[in-house]
Amino acid sequence: MISRRSFLALTGGAMVSPCVTWDAEDAEEDDEVPALLDHILLGCKDLDTGVDLVHQGTGVRPAIGGVHPGRGTRNALLSLGERRYLEIIAPDPAQSEIVHYPQIRSMTDPRLIGWAVHPTDIAAIAKQLHENKVEFTGPSDGSRKRPDGRVLNWKTINLADDRHGLLPFFIEWSADSVHPSKDAPAECTLDYFEILSADPQELASTLKRMGIEFPVQRSDKTRLQAVISGPKGDLRLNS
Repeated sequence: MISRRSFLALTGGAMVSPCVTWDAEDAEEDDEVPALLDHILLGCKDLDTGVDLVHQGTGVRPAIGGVHPGRGTRNALLSLGERRYLEIIAPDPAQSEIVHYPQIRSMTDPRLIGWAVHPTDIAAIAKQLHENKVEFTGPSDGSRKRPDGRVLNWKTINLADDRHGLLPFFIEWSADSVHPSKDAPAECTLDYFEILSADPQELASTLKRMGIEFPVQRSDKTRLQAVISGPKGDLRLNS
């Protein structure tokens, strides 16, 4: 496993703000990943291609999660530890319109397209965003039927401008829904999650207005980067 210093050296990142966690109780947690990160999204035009990429890189094969009715997509899932998972998302051939992430239809290779955080109170997040003049939609209801027939329910808040996936959306899972990290294939962890921008100070400031304090790395190319560690080795993903 590579160290944070080595990872930043490889990617050319430079810290521009101190990393602080979102909750005091997480103060001892590693600063490599935002404390309340729920999942990261790997987009692809073909679900099997995305699943094979992750399987070959980590040694663990993601499981089919199901279809998003009315949203045009389906997914496969991989647990990344406690309350974190990877969602591989692709077009659902049985649906014609993709509501979110329509760009996945034309992707030549799987890549990161976004990330989500799980606040303790999504209504409070909506209030905070409104007070800080961050435009958004929601909270909106969402659902997905698993292959075993069980239905998962959640609420989301989506930003009007997520900077092409650099900024997260917010998700609050229903109390009667099993979080995907609990029963998706395990043995993998999310070791690093990085946000890179040509204007890191501005992006970090925008995150802070959303209640998120997490460092942004300086880079000529704006993108997300992540490292998933599995039994076979490390899988590096980029947007």
